[in-house]
Amino acid sequence: MKTAVDTNILLDVFLPDPVFGECYRRAIEECARLDRLVICEPVYAELAACFPAADSLDAILADIGIEVEPVSRAGAFAAGRAWKKRREAGGDRRRIMTDFLIGGHALREAHQLLSRDRGFYRHCFGGLKVVEPTPGK
Repeated sequence: MKTAVDTNILLDVFLPDPVFGECYRRAIEECARLDRLVICEPVYAELAACFPAADSLDAILADIGIEVEPVSRAGAFAAGRAWKKRREAGGDRRRIMTDFLIGGHALREAHQLLSRDRGFYRHCFGGLKVVEPTPGK
């Protein structure tokens, strides 16, 4: 089962977050046992802001076993349609296209998305399985 990983999960592991870091590290390991872990290029771009050089980011992703994939045309189309639908419904305008590209990629290219933004992705991308680890469990 191919798992797409959202930026928020990885940042909480890399930085590390005292509340979520360990829980999310275990969730990544569990998903890795199921099959492949992937991130799309927008997640890579968001992570790049926290690393001094591409080789250090690439090394940590390789250590975890995370592959970087482009967003397919089908994923980008799903992102655009979800963005438009949310805007027309008066949804939160703080959501940027990157959030929708992450959802579109996961919907079209993976079996599930590991994220702590479960409500947003489930609402905007019906049919997408979203795994949200819970600290303390």
